[in-house]
Amino acid sequence: MTEVNEDQAPQAVKAAPDVAALEQEGEIAADYLEGLLDIADLDGDIDMDVEGDRALVSIVDIKGSDLIGDNGEVLEALQELTRLAVHRRTGERSRLMLDVGGYRQGRRVELSKLGAKAAEDVKRSGEAKSLQPMTPFERKVVHDAVAAAGLRSESEGEEPERYVVVLPA
Repeated sequence: MTEVNEDQAPQAVKAAPDVAALEQEGEIAADYLEGLLDIADLDGDIDMDVEGDRALVSIVDIKGSDLIGDNGEVLEALQELTRLAVHRRTGERSRLMLDVGGYRQGRRVELSKLGAKAAEDVKRSGEAKSLQPMTPFERKVVHDAVAAAGLRSESEGEEPERYVVVLPA
């Protein structure tokens, strides 16, 4: 019988991402999105990549913002549908990230600035600061920017009203 020391928490071991599986996710997603673009009679090219532990699929060279919607709502829905299509084919949960026309990349830049500014405000005032509700993608970008500024942050609330709180040091 092995003795377990309860004072030592088990170390979380993060396996290296399976690049081939992520590339397969991207290809399944691209096929699904090409079908949707054909049905909607929209022109656009699809780029695929793997970044970290997720597949990235982008619809580029597309005119208009119909696939983005107000504040990215259509893009979020399209991403969820695409993830479901991947799940249906692979049987595995997908963390695939979808971008349309560079919307997410532009939003990432805006949110990084927002997170850095909120961190500056909290450093100056010494008081926690709550931000507006955001999607999981948006909250992650803000959390990363706050951490880069040397502070910590937490998500609070329930979806779809979940938001970031930047905390003093």
